[in-house]
Amino acid sequence: MVNNSTIKAAVVGVGFIGPVHVEALKRNNVSVIGVVGLSPEEAAQRARVLGVPKGYASFEEMLADPEVEVVHLATPNYLHFEQAKAVLKAGKHVVCEKPLAMTTTESAELVALAEQTGLVNAVNFNLRFYPLVHQARHIVQNGEIGDLFILQGSYLQDWLLYPTDWSWRLDPELGGSLRAVADIGSHWLDMLTFITGLRVEAVFADFKTFHPIRKKPAKPVETFTGKILQPEDFIDQPISTEDYASILLRYENGVRGNLTVAQVCAGRKNRLFFEIYGSKSSLVFDSERPNELWIGHRDKANEILMRDPSLLAPEVRSVASYPGGHNEGFADTFKHMMKKVYDYIRAGDFNKKPDFPTFADGHYELLLNEAIEKSYQTNQWVTIGSTVSQP
Repeated sequence: MVNNSTIKAAVVGVGFIGPVHVEALKRNNVSVIGVVGLSPEEAAQRARVLGVPKGYASFEEMLADPEVEVVHLATPNYLHFEQAKAVLKAGKHVVCEKPLAMTTTESAELVALAEQTGLVNAVNFNLRFYPLVHQARHIVQNGEIGDLFILQGSYLQDWLLYPTDWSWRLDPELGGSLRAVADIGSHWLDMLTFITGLRVEAVFADFKTFHPIRKKPAKPVETFTGKILQPEDFIDQPISTEDYASILLRYENGVRGNLTVAQVCAGRKNRLFFEIYGSKSSLVFDSERPNELWIGHRDKANEILMRDPSLLAPEVRSVASYPGGHNEGFADTFKHMMKKVYDYIRAGDFNKKPDFPTFADGHYELLLNEAIEKSYQTNQWVTIGSTVSQP
């Protein structure tokens, strides 16, 4: 068993998400002793800004540091597989951003290696950790909503609305052959399985790339920073990944669903939305209003449950830090997920089922991704395969 004050972590990647990991760890009193950047200079500079002692010269230098017990991977997608494998082989616990890998062959290998080493492994499906998402899970799994009929919703953003918007995620060599589905659709799919306990059996997908040619900056631009460039600063870049996808979903037990994901929706900054319809009542959640859960009824007035620990199920209160009316949001989902991971590490019983998403969950999402992509390519329903045991 490890004492909380002795757990030392390092974060690899210092772009948009890496610093969010650093902040979440500090809020949990975890010692972040170093970060890894694209260069020794970037790592040193970001370490100073983030208040972290070390800026490692390389990933390998960080991995060789015996003080580091847990490694967080917040790097581009194509690096996840090799980095996660190296971390596990170095005997360190690992928290990886999604997607876990570029293919299901890679992710299956990581699941097997994690099981072989017995080390703690997590995939950052942090959006599960909105308190009212946990409350929705409690309501559904206690049967309060009745038999499930329909799961539907969307995940919409506008940060790639213009053809001049650019990110490394648009490059399939760095981000993979799926973009909107893998980047944000995976969060929605993970969340609905978390809430309902149901797996997807088959999918039918339609994609659209609204900007087949984008204007790629000739110099680096950080994600979400909205930098203003001049016309001469761009080059034409063909785009093969999807701006939009709609997916029909056949779940277990005859439950039906549909999901729309897109990154070209003006005004939708980062909106995950779901509706769950059952034989007794329904639930609606909107991540742009994350402290409200709408509960729909047929024979009485509808309700809005405000996030308030005193009104939540006892098992949900661990992911609600502040009293009602003191709103919690995106950054708090990271805090609560990391608390679960580090509490698990401290407890030291790695045979116990984790209460956070693991590499097995990351592998399952990649199975879904591959089926969704195949469905679009073949214009037919595709059944989901599985190479790992069900959680």
